[in-house]
Amino acid sequence: MKQLVAYITAGYPDVNFSIDMILALKHAGADIIELGIPFSDPAADGAVIEEANLKALQNGFKIEQIFEISKEVTPKISTYWMGYFNPFYHKGVDYFAAKARECGVGGFIIPDLPFEEAAPYKHLLEGMGLNLVDFIAPTHPKERIAKIVKNSLGFIYLVAYAGITGSGAKEDLSQVIKNIKEYTNTPLFVGFGVNEKSAKEKAKGVDGVIVGSAFIKILLDESLTKTQKIDKISLLARNIKEIINE
Repeated sequence: MKQLVAYITAGYPDVNFSIDMILALKHAGADIIELGIPFSDPAADGAVIEEANLKALQNGFKIEQIFEISKEVTPKISTYWMGYFNPFYHKGVDYFAAKARECGVGGFIIPDLPFEEAAPYKHLLEGMGLNLVDFIAPTHPKERIAKIVKNSLGFIYLVAYAGITGSGAKEDLSQVIKNIKEYTNTPLFVGFGVNEKSAKEKAKGVDGVIVGSAFIKILLDESLTKTQKIDKISLLARNIKEIINE
């Protein structure tokens, strides 16, 4: 069965909501949670996730909140921390690694940390039983794909197109998927622009999809109550999980 990775911005609108939302996503069929650490300049993300990041920070988000959320949800669902390198560098990757083990987190997703620069951190994390997710872009030549995925653990994040999350661009991924599968059996998930309309197509040939902006759009809808947001996001998750497994 193809898996659904669900991104949410940690602590927005508050910690208790994040916990309730994650548990509801688990019930709706999500397999992995990508718990986003709010950051002021989320370069790989589009306007939707950027807005959620900024609102979380304006609400007074503190790093400790991601630990609080994680301790509550990791016994129920596999969780990865997604964040930009600045917070990891500022507090220390070893600090986050120790906290991740304490909280039961599976590893980190750091989109602005290049493969070569990630090497020493990857070694550190693997020594602590944690994964640092590798990214592959459609523009990567076969030789670079082979190098990146050789020692991949957890899962591989295939970026569906060159650009930012949520833009809905389209690109033929069949060849890059074939190239990745030639060198590894590590689960391959595709992200960027995955929603109810695009999920079936984007799930072809991969082991699952990563959905973020489609959920966060609902999260940002101030016309909805918290309960309505949870219900609507859960329904969307359930529908996408069914679509990718048809």
